Amino acid sequence: MLNLPVNFINQFNKWTASQRPFVFLIDFEGKKPVLFLKDEAVHQGLFFATPKATNITKTSCDKNKMINFDFEPVHFKPYQQAFQKVQNHLQQGDTYLLNLTCKSKLKHIIDLTAIFCRAKAPYRILWQNRFVSFSPESFIQTKGNTIVTFPMKGTISADLPHADQLLLNDKKENFEHHTIVDLLRNDLALLATNIQVKRFKFLQKIKTNRGNIWQMSSEIQGQLPPDWKKNAAHLFTKILPAGSISGAPKVKTLSIIKEVEQTPRGYYTGIFGFFDGQDFDTAVLIRYIEKNGENFYYRSGGGITALSQVKNEYDELIQKIYVPIT
Repeated sequence: MLNLPVNFINQFNKWTASQRPFVFLIDFEGKKPVLFLKDEAVHQGLFFATPKATNITKTSCDKNKMINFDFEPVHFKPYQQAFQKVQNHLQQGDTYLLNLTCKSKLKHIIDLTAIFCRAKAPYRILWQNRFVSFSPESFIQTKGNTIVTFPMKGTISADLPHADQLLLNDKKENFEHHTIVDLLRNDLALLATNIQVKRFKFLQKIKTNRGNIWQMSSEIQGQLPPDWKKNAAHLFTKILPAGSISGAPKVKTLSIIKEVEQTPRGYYTGIFGFFDGQDFDTAVLIRYIEKNGENFYYRSGGGITALSQVKNEYDELIQKIYVPIT
């Protein structure tokens, strides 16, 4: 559970109750959440696109700009050291799934706006010149009094022979996916009743500049109480950070993440969302490039379990360093 600032919660609930469309960001630690009315977001340097809404105009984007994308992955040794710390906690029973993330330096100055404009992803966001995210992962959606979440866990190169079946039958990936589905079912039960897994282990193919990948997701839904909009912020304070990018059990795993990763994640692996006056549509801030001083970094990671092999996990976090531009 995140303890978000009171002024943020009050404004969030006020705009929801008055049916005013707004966009919002909640960072992983819950320290710097922000929200803007839809018509004001552009003036704050925030551009976004979801499957149902956007504040991009025809003049906002030049889709013909070239992108020079190359990177230096995090070195294997420090990753191995962090991985081993996680394994120690796994062996002690402190956690049974932890999402370990790292950042890799990009070799060139990156035009974040160009990436935002050209990336093909269901959820895209650009804030000032601070970061861009082109996320394939929906967090929660509301449809009337129904709440739906789509945890994404499981990745494989789609260029391997029979890659989809390899992913669906992989023992480690299945353990990881089952764990997160159970965690998200429990999270939704804090908010809703009649929790159901509507779709289990469906695959999505993502085309990228470095080849194609399969991602595995599930769909879970529940029924919210009729008066849920009286405290709409409750939907997020109760279940953030998102389970798919933290782990289980969540509270203890979050403390281990803080110990192992050492630096705050900030908006990376937080969420962004849009309220259209009736319903929410939100996404997890993954596939994420940030500017830090004069340098640019790509942040990526993956779920670590007792079945994980360090080389495989290292390869997966590198595989996730891409832009969805073909």
